[in-house]
Amino acid sequence: MSDIRLGKYLLVLLLLPLGMAYCSGDRFRYPCQDPNNWDKEFCKPPLCDVTRTCPEHIFKGQRDPRLGPPKDDQPKQTITSTTPICVPAQPQGANCGK
Repeated sequence: MSDIRLGKYLLVLLLLPLGMAYCSGDRFRYPCQDPNNWDKEFCKPPLCDVTRTCPEHIFKGQRDPRLGPPKDDQPKQTITSTTPICVPAQPQGANCGK
């Protein structure tokens, strides 16, 4: 009897996340993550600046990867660093603050 009950619980635990993932659809955590909303009033400053949900805040200066590669008229961002990220404080090893 307990084996059947255990099997039912395992089946529910397997099917529940799969069912939720199937029914979730294409949703966004913030409405301004959706490119269809970028021209709407609530995704433009100063309204979105208060809640920090502007596309500039959400993507932190990066492009939305769903839009594909940037066109030629848009400048590409490159990040270069001249200082090392982690400098050993002692001869034993480095403390990177992780």
